[in-house]
Amino acid sequence: MKRSFVLIILLSCALFLKAQELNIKVKVNAPRLNLVDPKVFETLEKQISEFLNNTRWTDDEFEPHEKIEGNVNVTITGELSATSFAADFFIQTIRPVYNSNYKSQILNFVDKVSFSYQEFQPIENSYNTYYDPLSSLLTYYAYLMLAADYDTFEMLGGDKYYQVAQKIVNAIPTSNKSLAGEWQSGGDNRNKYWIIENMLNPRVRPLRQAIYDYYINSIDRMHEDASRSRAVMLSALTTAGSVHRSYPNSVAISLFVDSKRNEIIDIFKGAGRGEQTKVYDIMVQLDPAQASRYNSIR
Repeated sequence: MKRSFVLIILLSCALFLKAQELNIKVKVNAPRLNLVDPKVFETLEKQISEFLNNTRWTDDEFEPHEKIEGNVNVTITGELSATSFAADFFIQTIRPVYNSNYKSQILNFVDKVSFSYQEFQPIENSYNTYYDPLSSLLTYYAYLMLAADYDTFEMLGGDKYYQVAQKIVNAIPTSNKSLAGEWQSGGDNRNKYWIIENMLNPRVRPLRQAIYDYYINSIDRMHEDASRSRAVMLSALTTAGSVHRSYPNSVAISLFVDSKRNEIIDIFKGAGRGEQTKVYDIMVQLDPAQASRYNSIR
């Protein structure tokens, strides 16, 4: 891929020759509404899609086929007022595997959020400035998607994008108490603050390095030597286990297993009993709530 990870300085007119980085399908669902015309959310769906997919987020060159693919599904779960809502945001991104038609899931999580929206209200890039919760939310997701993807192509390649997401978190006004649980350290340990804290925490760095190996030296090479690739993947999972012991209950581990659970099971169904047992023992520690899912490789 043409992701140089070096700042590329071009004439401003040349920017129009570059493709944007994201290719995200957006769907907004608004069941059981009492106060708001459902057409408002059709407008919101279109605005979110245009914001994510038509904004230039980096200085790197992306060919059209290199865009980061994924889904953002928004389900309105409550009308707090005619312009304020509670919602579940489902975020998923996938990455192509070299020499294969297979696409590997990178992110797969649901974020419970609250935001205000009036039809045709602009969504602003909050890279440097706080505008409103919805703008910050979507800008944060864009950089989270970029960071997670870049980590799979270059060792710790997502650092600068995680750092941008951290700036967005830090810019949320502390005076807005309704957002504290979503954006601040005192909230849920799976919230936006803790995701970025984890990803930039030195204790989690070995997991991010292992994710790079998981892709570049395992998944991307599975077509060459499946046995060797499984051994590399087992090493990456062993590192994940060490991070879990160093930093128990970290959201970074949860994000990893939620995106990789099915893939790991499918890959190790073809492994020997010794490898299967090792993977089972690691994964039931990392993913105890889903322990029964790993019985097929027990």
